[in-house]
Amino acid sequence: MKVAVLSTVWFPVPPARYGGIEWIVALLADGLVERGHEVTLFAAGDSTTKAKLAAVFEEAPSTFIGTTSHELHHALGCFERAAEFDIVNDHSGPLAAALGAGSPTPVVHTVHGPLSRRSGELYEQIDRFAPRVGLISLSMNQRAPLPHLNWIANCPNALDLSLYPVHPHRGAYLLFLGRMSPDKGAHRAIEVAEQVGLPLKLAGKMQELREEEYFEAAVKPHLGGGIEYLGEVSHEEKVDLLQNARVTLFPIEWAEPFGLVMIESMACGTPVIATRHGAVPEVIDDGRTGVIVEDHTAMASVLEQADAIDPMECRRYVEERFSKERMVADYEAAYEKALETSATPA
Repeated sequence: MKVAVLSTVWFPVPPARYGGIEWIVALLADGLVERGHEVTLFAAGDSTTKAKLAAVFEEAPSTFIGTTSHELHHALGCFERAAEFDIVNDHSGPLAAALGAGSPTPVVHTVHGPLSRRSGELYEQIDRFAPRVGLISLSMNQRAPLPHLNWIANCPNALDLSLYPVHPHRGAYLLFLGRMSPDKGAHRAIEVAEQVGLPLKLAGKMQELREEEYFEAAVKPHLGGGIEYLGEVSHEEKVDLLQNARVTLFPIEWAEPFGLVMIESMACGTPVIATRHGAVPEVIDDGRTGVIVEDHTAMASVLEQADAIDPMECRRYVEERFSKERMVADYEAAYEKALETSATPA
């Protein structure tokens, strides 16, 4: 099968630091090549891939993130070649999903964000304008606001487990990984750490003005006394943090479509304590690989329960549910379904 995979343009594939979508795209493109498909990856020119690389920009234009002209230029670079492929799989966002209406080749679009408020309204418009574009979810909860859209598959994210060695021991600190945003909950992780009297390491993206404002108001005043912000860490640094943490805190208060940090932590043998929002119940096996609570204020009380979880059971669970091989097979099935649907007379 000839497959075009359209990534975002803002970060290279795979990303040097921040970029969950780009990690998944890297894994998918390489996995499809390994399974014998002819894959062209449309991404920034500083990407590294086993697929053929097609780039509009020599380097990822990260400083222009959100600029529509850059995004459109990148997406059109793929769609003007759409006839060369059997299927186009877009991961770049709703703009490209809408462009799929004019594609001579079947298009599937992976929805990486939530479908709430304005985003949900946008996808309803896309569904009307481009009804033949098949949508792929990351979790069933992600679909909940708009279950009537043209969903053709659910393909949960995955990991290259060779990049996440398991380290089965109990660490001495709590860990929070995530961008500096109220809905991710770094301030709630701080509250938990202060309550139990344990060190807390925080790491994550802080590039946008609203992230900086949140950090200054809710995180920075609490630093010191065992609470440490490490900035945006490399993959190697992240894995080391995960391997040596006692537990990873995931105190979100929004409908997280997936939550890659959770499976990264479990793969390294570190259980997760998370609040019951979004895809959390689909990602964590409550009591086996982590503990799910109704509110972050209950996290301190379940720390000993998390301590009793077998690190190797966390690893086995990720191997069972979130391997690269499973994800690639899911996408292959989605592509086949899209091709069958496109061949069926309207």
